[in-house]
Amino acid sequence: MSIEGRILGRRRGGALIGPNAVLKAVEVMEERLGHAETSAILADAQIVNLPSGRHMIPEVEALRLHRWLALHDPMGAFVIAEEAGARTADYIIAHRIPPAAVWLLRHCPAVLAAPLLMAAIGKHAWTFVGAGTFTPDGAWAFSIDRGSAGDDLPPSDSLFHWYAAVFTQLYRRLVAPDCTCRVIAPDAPCDMARRFVIARG
Repeated sequence: MSIEGRILGRRRGGALIGPNAVLKAVEVMEERLGHAETSAILADAQIVNLPSGRHMIPEVEALRLHRWLALHDPMGAFVIAEEAGARTADYIIAHRIPPAAVWLLRHCPAVLAAPLLMAAIGKHAWTFVGAGTFTPDGAWAFSIDRGSAGDDLPPSDSLFHWYAAVFTQLYRRLVAPDCTCRVIAPDAPCDMARRFVIARG
């Protein structure tokens, strides 16, 4: 999508993100919670129709989905977010990263593959952070700040857990299999920003 298209999308209905932020979460919810509970969460989140997967979606749908999932199942929300994040990363590798780039990353030493991957993620960060701000800190750390995104409520912690799971899987499959991305707890409970660190071992 062009820059003009992204701006137009924001003007019409807020920032846009990739549809798998919702689709993969719902896929895992159906498996773990069942159809009835998943339908109830979708209704509360005001998601009448699931994304087709062919177009970007308003990020508010993912924000509401994670918020209502956390309200329905506070502990299970983290498990679902982790699996959904891993599946989203698998989809990105299979369908959004050119095969030649995947081959290159997998055959580079981790010290070279990590900065290449982080640079590529930075160029496409709008597809998953929407109105938030993504700030890399070298190849092994980054922050996501929603302070200026205009959210009515702070995002649920499970959303930040989903981000970490996406990065864990991307780094494990493209950089080194022992990588893990973790969220650093904020100083203030209602802080709209999180720092993430990717470690090996």
